Amino acid sequence: MRPGFRASVASAAFVQLAGGLVEAMGQRLDAAKPLPEGLVLRTGDGFLYAFLEDPDQISLDTIRRVLESGDGPEIRLVVLTPGHLPLAIAAEIQQRSGTVVEGARFAELARQLGLGSMLGEEPRPAGAVHPRLLPTAQMLDAAIDRARTWLDWGVPALALRFYRQALDLKPGFLPAKIGLGRSLLGLGLTDEADRAFSEVLAVRAGDLDAWLGKAAVLGARSRPKEEIEVYRALLAEDEARVEVRAHLVAALVELGDWSAARVEVEAMLVGTPEDPQLRFLHSATLMRTGEKEASDREREESRRLGLTHERETTLCLHLGLPPPVAPAPEAPAAPPTAPAAPEAPSPRPRKPSRAPTPGRARPARRPAPRKPHRPARRAPPRKRK
Repeated sequence: MRPGFRASVASAAFVQLAGGLVEAMGQRLDAAKPLPEGLVLRTGDGFLYAFLEDPDQISLDTIRRVLESGDGPEIRLVVLTPGHLPLAIAAEIQQRSGTVVEGARFAELARQLGLGSMLGEEPRPAGAVHPRLLPTAQMLDAAIDRARTWLDWGVPALALRFYRQALDLKPGFLPAKIGLGRSLLGLGLTDEADRAFSEVLAVRAGDLDAWLGKAAVLGARSRPKEEIEVYRALLAEDEARVEVRAHLVAALVELGDWSAARVEVEAMLVGTPEDPQLRFLHSATLMRTGEKEASDREREESRRLGLTHERETTLCLHLGLPPPVAPAPEAPAAPPTAPAAPEAPSPRPRKPSRAPTPGRARPARRPAPRKPHRPARRAPPRKRK
């Protein structure tokens, strides 16, 4: 335990939740071991599930004790916790080929298996059920949906569990068998993955997904040229297989054959010229083949078509290119100005007065002549009668 950390014991509710999750996943347990931080369960297929309640109480010593519970170098560790592990602990688990399911993904796993109420959540409303499907078929669909979700999220350990659950419900179900192979390949179990794909091809010789899986196994075994031969053979049968060409481009880039990758990318652009990621990949092939100006134009076009800075950064890291320069922050908008007051009307210009002539006095104005005073007339006296 890290210095300064108090000893902790997992709550009974969390241990009950861990047991419910394992039971709902259909795991066959070989052994169970309680820890102060939680519960460790070992399954018959070589996995070690460590349910740890409080990430703040987890240390490197905790992970060491968990791995000691496995009793074997081939054990695959899966750590599940409702919180978030410290970065150093998560990195240590991944370096040991382990898987981390934490935070929101842990909660989603509980919801998928109908145990969200044990996290204090309201029950999730039941999805639409096809009335004509038997209960077994409905369970099969649910298991396949969960498996695909976790495989898309990059957690092949849980995807593998749900694909195996689907195969228990319907042995020989080819989509589940292909998903099983992909999950095994994601865990680095190439021999088991190759066997799963071969079993599919034994039943359906032309299954495209199984052939793509076989090619990916060759790539995982560091045999890229043989992997590329499989892709080219599939394209020779049908040039319209876009997913095959995408795998071929990835293999050529991995091999460092940028000229051949450019040819394949340009063939893909004929059908999807407005795909921003494909335009960026075309820019990378142009750069690697010595056409910098054309590469810069294509890169700007990919941004115009909607390639975000974050996605461009991820693609650069994947392709071994320098990351793009972060866009300059936008200048804050100027505050709105008040409307200008209407201008006052200019005063009417006066006629300029004539300036007096220097040295000459202005003559005084003569007064108007007075009229002579006239006495008022008296009325004549009246005559008396």
